[in-house]
Amino acid sequence: MKTSVTKRGQTVIPASIRKKYKINEGTILQWIDTEEVIKVIPIPKNTISSLRGIAKGEKLLEKLLKERALDERRE
Repeated sequence: MKTSVTKRGQTVIPASIRKKYKINEGTILQWIDTEEVIKVIPIPKNTISSLRGIAKGEKLLEKLLKERALDERRE
């Protein structure tokens, strides 16, 4: 997808991207310059709830219990 920049430095975020990332009026965007590329990251209003489910399928409890068992054996 391509957009252009106006004289005032403004651009349009394509509708499909706005819908996918829930970017609405008032959404804060973080601009990150990596010296190679520019990344634009929408900052959710409620950061905690936006992270809910991010580790789904990672089996974190099993990994934790394994590590604890290893630690007990080392002691």
